[in-house]
Amino acid sequence: MQELDNDRLVWMFTQMLRIREFEERVKRTFEEHPGVIRGHTHLADGAEASIVGSLATMQPGDQLMATYRCHGYPIALGTDTKAIMAEIYGRKDGLCGGYGGSMHLVDPSRGFMGTSGIVGQGIPQATGLGWAAQLRKQNDVVLAFFGDGASKQGAFHESLNLASLWKLPVVYVMENNNYNVSTRSEQEDANAAAGEPLSTKALAHSMPGVTVDGGDPVLVYETVGAAADRARKGEGPTLVESKVYRLSAHGNIIAPPGVPLHYPEHEAITTFGNREEYEAALRGDPVPRFRARLVEQGALEPAKADEIAGQVREEMDAAVQFALDSPFPEAEAAARTDYVYA
Repeated sequence: MQELDNDRLVWMFTQMLRIREFEERVKRTFEEHPGVIRGHTHLADGAEASIVGSLATMQPGDQLMATYRCHGYPIALGTDTKAIMAEIYGRKDGLCGGYGGSMHLVDPSRGFMGTSGIVGQGIPQATGLGWAAQLRKQNDVVLAFFGDGASKQGAFHESLNLASLWKLPVVYVMENNNYNVSTRSEQEDANAAAGEPLSTKALAHSMPGVTVDGGDPVLVYETVGAAADRARKGEGPTLVESKVYRLSAHGNIIAPPGVPLHYPEHEAITTFGNREEYEAALRGDPVPRFRARLVEQGALEPAKADEIAGQVREEMDAAVQFALDSPFPEAEAAARTDYVYA
């Protein structure tokens, strides 16, 4: 694991800012361009530090699987934001030709092996990638991202058990964002029975489990990096619980094209009437928090931070316009089998 110099810290801040601004543009699309996004969309604002801190540990040959809350991962890996936005808009110039939409992004050229709308599906797939990596004997590591709700799936336990038995080079990153759709995590009997923190679930599968503040990208980097180093040495998998706070609602409301909409408020407000909790989470927002930290450390000048922010806004302006200008896939393409392999 490499030490983080100032350039790398500024890179991390820039990627966090890019993810946040991208998610804000997706959110604004529902008001500014009604009907453009026609399916479910899930944002990861609030998890930027966890995403970037984890991905900063990756080396050439490493791979990852993610959940349907997936826009931030390819952004941090360098995938063109124009192609990602066009995919979310269902356009032909999208990352997957408009066929995948928000929940099904993939960019194997950058080690981003895909996502799924099915809770927990990526966990066994990442385990399979870990097995392939072990067979290649090139010290590659696989990162598996999933939410706290996925830890109740049988696939979670089956995968961790197998990975532990075979000492597969997988780091399982559970992003605990406090809510399972509209239910608070602490209300879940299954979670309470397993104990807190949720990283204790690792004990059942004879692997290390650690809980980390997912709002601190440096701490996430150190924690996931240590787990990745362990995996590269052939010592097997680790479960990392990264505690974040999702700043947007679970997902958008679907309505017919042309119907004015806004992205709904967070469940803390709409379901539990706890605006104080949400406002406290906003005060702990990891993006401005990390900016202030870098400025205080002398790693980033305020003027440079503002310059980066301006460049990011211009990038996302271009991504939205590109997506709006991109054509839809031809209707007759639905009848072809271009992307059917079996």
